[in-house]
Amino acid sequence: MSSRNFFAAARAFALVSLFTLSGFLASSGPVAALTGAATVRDGNSIQLGDVTYRLDGVDAPELDQVCIDDHADSWTCGIEARDQLAKLINKRTVRCDDVGPEKSFGKRHRAICTAEGDKASLNEQLIKLGFALAREPIKANVKPAAAEAKTAAVGIWKGCFVAPQDFRSGKKDGALLGAACRRDRDKEIRAVLFPEELTMPPSCSIKGKLAVRARVTGNIGIYHLRGCPSYPATTKPDRWFCSEDDAQAAGFRKAYNCRRPK
Repeated sequence: MSSRNFFAAARAFALVSLFTLSGFLASSGPVAALTGAATVRDGNSIQLGDVTYRLDGVDAPELDQVCIDDHADSWTCGIEARDQLAKLINKRTVRCDDVGPEKSFGKRHRAICTAEGDKASLNEQLIKLGFALAREPIKANVKPAAAEAKTAAVGIWKGCFVAPQDFRSGKKDGALLGAACRRDRDKEIRAVLFPEELTMPPSCSIKGKLAVRARVTGNIGIYHLRGCPSYPATTKPDRWFCSEDDAQAAGFRKAYNCRRPK
């Protein structure tokens, strides 16, 4: 082969390799928009296929979070928020427009999601119903809905609760929110919102404990699976999770004694 033919072949090979690599990188990156059947993971997380999105600008109560209603009774507001989101979707196809990575929740991405036939996004509708808060800084697309829900005292706003982010971090002195909060019952209210023994939501058996030592690995806590030596010894968990993916997205790492030996 002449030197001219050799260099021509080498150049052609390089171009093919470049295009192949570019195609691979494009396919492995985040999808700009995804449409399909939706599985509701919690009050502000939707799974389409194998991709889980958090609703952008939305922060709903966690599945294991407790709120107080307008009759001063405790209720599982996180489960109700999840169910309300499922009702909004009503088995319709959902389109989620990816707006970027969610830094606070593992590898998940934020998205604006809309059910087939709706003009308003699920993000906006859930906040307007009062089953989620608008995350700070509040975005323009959900700001009117957030103000309306708070003024009308609908959903969780009709009772008393702490912001989901305060519940997740175990901030027991966080601000009390809602129309039914009473300043003269502060201690009693906080005892209900942060019970000593948190009730396990259905099918959510993974135990989570907030732990200072977990910060070494950039986490806020440690989770324990059934069958692990640490599981029965972990009493009064701070959180309950339905899957390892949910636990990791919340900033918890797996207990070392749960890991299989290499």
